[in-house]
Amino acid sequence: MLLPKKVKHRKWQRMRNFSRKIASRGTTVAFGSFGLKTDDAYEISSRQIEAARKTITRYVQKTGRMWIRIFPDKPLTSKPNVRMGKGKGDPVGYVAVVQPGQVLFEIDGISIELAKEALRKAGSKLPVKTKFVVRV
Repeated sequence: MLLPKKVKHRKWQRMRNFSRKIASRGTTVAFGSFGLKTDDAYEISSRQIEAARKTITRYVQKTGRMWIRIFPDKPLTSKPNVRMGKGKGDPVGYVAVVQPGQVLFEIDGISIELAKEALRKAGSKLPVKTKFVVRV
């Protein structure tokens, strides 16, 4: 699973509402020929990214190359099952904050039919709506 080697702060404060923004960076297919782009804003956990990565690598097998364009660097905390108060919970994992229009995965070196099916299967593992894009 993906997680940062070292973090400056163990726990982050809650971010402002990121769902209204549209991504301005990472919106085009830069490395490969085909990509998986998101249509929603969401926090994708490192487990979900790993599940999608495994799906793509199993489907394309030894042909082609893959790039993961997001990284889970935001710590996610959860409180234990207690009453009100008692402070902020301990970190339980890391998430990547994605905005609409951001490219999540890229593939190169395989046919368009194979890439479309592999990225469709990977998109079903993620909690956001996704679409297949081709490099222009």
